[in-house]
Amino acid sequence: MPTRVRSYSKINLGLAIGPVRADGFHGLTTLYQTLDLHDLVTVSAKRAAGTTISLTTNHPFVPRDARNTAWRMVERCLERLGVAAEVAIHIEKRLPVQGGLGAGSANAAAALLGLERELGVALPGVERLKLAAEIGSDVPLFLLGGAVLGLGRGEQVVPMPDLPRTWCVVAVPSVGVSTPAAFKAWDALVGEVGVETNGEPMSQTRDMGQPDSSDSNTITATPQPVAGLTLAAKPDRLSELSLAYSSLSAKTGDCKPGTSGIVRDPNPEKKRDLPDESQADARNDLAENTLLALVRTGIGNDFEEVVFPQYPSLRITKRQLMGSDSGSPGVDRPAIYAALSGSGSALFGLYRSEAEAKAAQQRVQSSGVQALLTETLPRAEYWERMFAE
Repeated sequence: MPTRVRSYSKINLGLAIGPVRADGFHGLTTLYQTLDLHDLVTVSAKRAAGTTISLTTNHPFVPRDARNTAWRMVERCLERLGVAAEVAIHIEKRLPVQGGLGAGSANAAAALLGLERELGVALPGVERLKLAAEIGSDVPLFLLGGAVLGLGRGEQVVPMPDLPRTWCVVAVPSVGVSTPAAFKAWDALVGEVGVETNGEPMSQTRDMGQPDSSDSNTITATPQPVAGLTLAAKPDRLSELSLAYSSLSAKTGDCKPGTSGIVRDPNPEKKRDLPDESQADARNDLAENTLLALVRTGIGNDFEEVVFPQYPSLRITKRQLMGSDSGSPGVDRPAIYAALSGSGSALFGLYRSEAEAKAAQQRVQSSGVQALLTETLPRAEYWERMFAE
């Protein structure tokens, strides 16, 4: 019987862009968070004398050949395993294509999981992550789930302590943001203030291809003129931000056993005896405190500096997600946090309650922008709900 896998999405809680590396990629520091929004990927596979792969989908812009990340993941996994098989993949698209939610990368990870279950064999853990990084920068995070620190070009992943499940609204504007153009605009911006990369100013372009379910990562770097003086601080910012993120999981001497050091709860046992509504309030307090701790680290998305000036409507949508103090108490309070995801065009807001999230959803929809109500998906739930029966 075919294996159905929920192909979950992600947001970038923060994203810092560094200089272009020797391999042509920009260095990145990002904090990924998986969401409950998902596609469905169905895989059927059986061993055979030779390998054949077929792919179907309900979306007209999703390629049905080796341009697709899921196809490439299956093909390369079989090569590494030394196994020949007949494989059929079906991708039921529910997520926006190229919306900054990692849909194509998640499809690749889901196809891998489905293939492993179908054949009853899997690559060793390190090899799986290496393969995922070859397919795309965002793919490895979907082999971890939850809150994940991404380094390098985003493919070097470190699991972080999970945020509590938190209400989220994802805004999906009709406008499309080109990732190559966003990187070029960033290079132009840092060039104006004189930031050098590896001794020579560079710009980054990605061969993204047509809108599809793939996240191509072919990158070239070309010299660009730089005005002004060179600033040496930019490369250090990536290191500082990664340390700030990581420090949130570091325990301190005054922590009780089992706590992370982020939020210190003097009465953890008492919460278990509270009614469900009070437990929800306690969870919301923990989520808010943890997110505010992240905000204090300087969390943010560098792409906003170049994307918002080019697409002013996205800045308006972020303000709608953020909300204000002028609404009904407890319903229209400001979001805990709102930002662009990746290079966009998707944006998101995180909220203390379902009522506040629904109020934000209505604000965004009132301006004609699609808004999806969902929740963040911690690591344990990510894996518990991965396989759809």
